[in-house]
Amino acid sequence: LFQGPLISLVPNNFLSPFPHIFNHNFLFFLFFIRFFDNRLFLICFGFILQVYLVLTAQLMVTFGFVAVFTFVDQVKGFVIRNTWTYFLSYGIFFVSVCVISCCGNVRRRHPWNLVALSILTLSMSYMVGVIASFHNTESVIIAVGITAVVCFSVIIFSMQTKYDFTSCYGVLFVCLIVLFIFSILCIIFQNMILNIVYAGLGALLFTVFLAVDTQLLLGNKELSLSPEEYVFAALNLYTDIINIFLYILAIIGRARE
Repeated sequence: LFQGPLISLVPNNFLSPFPHIFNHNFLFFLFFIRFFDNRLFLICFGFILQVYLVLTAQLMVTFGFVAVFTFVDQVKGFVIRNTWTYFLSYGIFFVSVCVISCCGNVRRRHPWNLVALSILTLSMSYMVGVIASFHNTESVIIAVGITAVVCFSVIIFSMQTKYDFTSCYGVLFVCLIVLFIFSILCIIFQNMILNIVYAGLGALLFTVFLAVDTQLLLGNKELSLSPEEYVFAALNLYTDIINIFLYILAIIGRARE
């Protein structure tokens, strides 16, 4: 659905004499700065904790919507009959994304940043709930489980891998454009195999995006996010996870047809 623009990135020049050490392991990076610079440790740890607390709240709201739209038949029937509400929520989502991405004063100023993020989360949650309501309950449950395993594994891998995924951000955006063109072909040809391939590629691409955005958050690679961009960091991780869920749900739904 969305992958935010690359903003507020800075080269990570901290402890530049030791890049070969700290690019390998985030936990070792935190352990070192805990003794080297306690103030920097508190900033890094506080930033990461703040982002994951916001992300957890977003995911709880979204999958709460998914649960209601999946298990409550009256709600499922309403959204299936009134698909115009989906397009309304998409419009709200698009406006809130533009505000957060383009208006730095809003994105960094409390409480307006949280207000904008809350509006975005509610609109996205409604859209995801509507999409889930068109699938059977078993497919939704399986998709949630697979998404949880994939995302947890990617986050752990991103924390300890030697490879710097942040250097691939430009390539990934090119892949995102190619995926968008592929989606247009899927709409034109309406082929089940083509749709499954598209969903598989989408899930793979946003899995890599999740690895990149995780490393941008952790800050021990070539690029990192500024600590004041906790709303933007949470937004990136949130949209990565939701896109992974939707693509996995699409694969399962198509495979069961």
